[in-house]
Amino acid sequence: MHDIEPDNKNQKRGTKMKLTDKIYKKKNTQEIENFTDLVKARYSARSMSERKVEKEKLDQILEVARLSPTACNLQRQRLKVVTSKEGIQKLRDCTPCHFKASTIIILSIEEDTKDSAMKGDDWYKFGLIDIGIVAEHMALKATELGIGSTIVGMMDADKVREMFAIPVTEHPVLLLPLGYPDEKGKPCILHASRLPIDDTVTWA
Repeated sequence: MHDIEPDNKNQKRGTKMKLTDKIYKKKNTQEIENFTDLVKARYSARSMSERKVEKEKLDQILEVARLSPTACNLQRQRLKVVTSKEGIQKLRDCTPCHFKASTIIILSIEEDTKDSAMKGDDWYKFGLIDIGIVAEHMALKATELGIGSTIVGMMDADKVREMFAIPVTEHPVLLLPLGYPDEKGKPCILHASRLPIDDTVTWA
């Protein structure tokens, strides 16, 4: 429950949240004053150091996953947190996009076995949306904590299922490598390249 416990230092009105310089390798701490700043600070970290992500920080990242909204509130996200050397090596055999991360979270969808409003294959369609929301929530929380991440869809899902004994009722969809970026783990040249808002938004 880390995200909702009172924090006298950071929760006071007008207090600025701080993002450690682990992200951009700057000498000075980058200040994050609002949600838009946090979104701007997040980037795909594609090269991690060997430093382990602390358990208490992983707990905070997993808590925002738990709080994420899902269709019909089914909460069908199933997360497997891989931190062991053996587990990380298994995942490296399943994807080229591990980025030397010390922690990788496997995000799966559980089939809709409840009496919900879902019809036919809707559980999978909306489940994909849910998993994307969960992944982005975790990536943003990781950024706030000074931890790098990349949302990865390139993997051999069948191999992941086999190696980690994931039940047949769960479908691996994404991976979330987490770690502290090394000197090479900087935003790519296209990171800040965004279309003008008028190219993507219309009004009616």
